[in-house]
Amino acid sequence: MQTKVIKMSNNKAIPQGYMTVGVVAKKMGITVRTLQYYDREGLLSPSAESEGGRRLYTDKDLVQLHQILSLKHLGFSLDAIKNRLISLDTPADVAGALAEQAAVIQEKMEALSESLREIEALRAEVLQMQSVDFKKYADIIVNLQMKNEFYWLIKHFDDTTLDHIRSRFDQDSGLAMIETFNRLQDEAIQLQKDGVPPESERGQNFAKTFWEMILEFTGGDMSMLPKLIEMGNFDGLDNEWKQKQMIVNAYIEPALDAYFTKLGIHPFEEALK
Repeated sequence: MQTKVIKMSNNKAIPQGYMTVGVVAKKMGITVRTLQYYDREGLLSPSAESEGGRRLYTDKDLVQLHQILSLKHLGFSLDAIKNRLISLDTPADVAGALAEQAAVIQEKMEALSESLREIEALRAEVLQMQSVDFKKYADIIVNLQMKNEFYWLIKHFDDTTLDHIRSRFDQDSGLAMIETFNRLQDEAIQLQKDGVPPESERGQNFAKTFWEMILEFTGGDMSMLPKLIEMGNFDGLDNEWKQKQMIVNAYIEPALDAYFTKLGIHPFEEALK
């Protein structure tokens, strides 16, 4: 956009509808140097210039400046802001610019709310732990970000179990395992509600799938089985979790017993010897 040259009257008064750099800076709470920098970077050039070379801004420039300052406050780089600026030539342009700013602010608010939730959850876990353990803190943070609802179990795991989980799973495979675990737990509850006997064909198909999940989790390391059994017996477990595990185990245990009997193996008994 070409800068308009404004002829000044003899008394050198600023024409109506125009503002100097100093006036704009004061109105918007920024420095003259910042405005000059935005001009040099092509973010916001003044709409006019006096014959004497004074940079002059309009109310439209103030609205454009508000766009820039808002996006900068939200953490956008100046290059990113330059690409997001919308022309303000029509009411639709102005409404579109404001709608985009509102969407960005909403996104930031949601991100901040999520961060606050994670901080509060981690704080609660830290207070419940008996010692300072930054490896566990880091695992809790990762699982909070993964939206793993069982993040609070981490404080109960010993180092061996956590080292196993870290070596076996990344974020994607960890999420997949959590989804499988949740699905099979819900399936066990539903089979129980439907009155499906654990030793029936349907119950045994479920037992096979559940055992395959355990093998995938352990990587075939049978020394991990006692650790899995302990998961339902940790001190200080959430009552809702305990109640669900009791219901789930009431179906899974006889289903697995029947499945292992047919196979002629007893992995849990052998692991506990």
